[in-house]
Amino acid sequence: QVQLVESGGGSVQAGGSLRLSCGVSKYTYCMGWYRQAPGKEREGVAAIWAWEYSAYADSVKGRFTISQDKTSNTVYLQMDSLKPEDTAVYYCAAKRDSPCGVNEERGVNYWGQGTQVTVSS
Repeated sequence: QVQLVESGGGSVQAGGSLRLSCGVSKYTYCMGWYRQAPGKEREGVAAIWAWEYSAYADSVKGRFTISQDKTSNTVYLQMDSLKPEDTAVYYCAAKRDSPCGVNEERGVNYWGQGTQVTVSS
């Protein structure tokens, strides 16, 4: 069993930044961030695997950066130039095996509890 604990959500004005953290109890090959806005389906935001490979949704490319700290096994999502449409509950996700990416929701094995991100205009 892998436990995921997110932190770092909050409220920010458009153009601002936030960094989300996901504490992971055991190394898992694929790690990612998903989000769900009110009235919308959950969508993949960013993914990282094998410590170095990453993928992003088109809507966040150039603004969000996913990273992973080997020492603490923590996954981060740095979010810059935030927009009101980034408002959502963000979930950390872990998947044991490839393929990895932002469109692998069905294969996710473990989910975090979610953290709210609110961006005001």
